[in-house]
Amino acid sequence: MIIAVDGPTASGKGTIAKALAAHFGLPHLDTGLLYRAVGRQVQLDGGDPDSPADALAACAFGDALLEDEILRSEEVGGFASRVSVHPEVRAALYQRQRAFALQPGGAVLDGRDIGTVIAPEAEVKLYVTASVQERARRRWLEMTGRDIDIPLAEIERDIVARDARDINRADAPLRAAPDALVLDTTHFGREAAIEAAIEAVRERLG
Repeated sequence: MIIAVDGPTASGKGTIAKALAAHFGLPHLDTGLLYRAVGRQVQLDGGDPDSPADALAACAFGDALLEDEILRSEEVGGFASRVSVHPEVRAALYQRQRAFALQPGGAVLDGRDIGTVIAPEAEVKLYVTASVQERARRRWLEMTGRDIDIPLAEIERDIVARDARDINRADAPLRAAPDALVLDTTHFGREAAIEAAIEAVRERLG
C-alpha cells in the first residue's frame, strides 16, 4: 500500500505522514528533506540556488547530510524551494523517491508532488493544507522552541513566497491530485489532525 501525503509548507503533512507510517507499519520518506539537502549543498558549495547547473551539481550530496538538523532551518527551507523549481533537480531526485515508493509492502511519502508525479498509482492520496496564518504560527512556535528568534511576520512572508513558487513552477507544481482527499488542519490540534488522517485512510481503503 502506498500512501501519498502532499501539501504546502507547515501544513502538518510531515507529522501526519509519520503518524500514518507508524499506525500502518510502513516505512516513511520525507521527500522535502531531499530538496532541503540539495539546497544546503548549494550553500556549502557557495553556489546559486537559482542556477540550474549549481542546483543539479548539489544533487550529489552525501547521505550523511540528511541527518543534519540545519536542514530544518527556515533559511535552508527557502533554498530548497528555490532549487526545487529546476526540472533537472526534480528529474535527478525522481528515481530515488520512486524506488522508495515501490518497495515491497508499500510506503508513506510526503511532499508536494507525490500523488501527482512520484506515485500517481498510490492507493491513498491525502492533500493536507491550512491557512497561511496558521501555518506561519506553527512554524514560528517550532522556531522559538528551538531558541531561534524570528518575527512571525517574516515567516508569514516567506510562506507566501514559497507557496507562490511551488504552485506556479512549470514542472510538478504543488496541487492536489484529482482523487486526493483534502484535509484542512487549520482548526485541528496535532492529535485531531492525525486521527482525521487515519480515519480518512481507513475510509479510502474501505
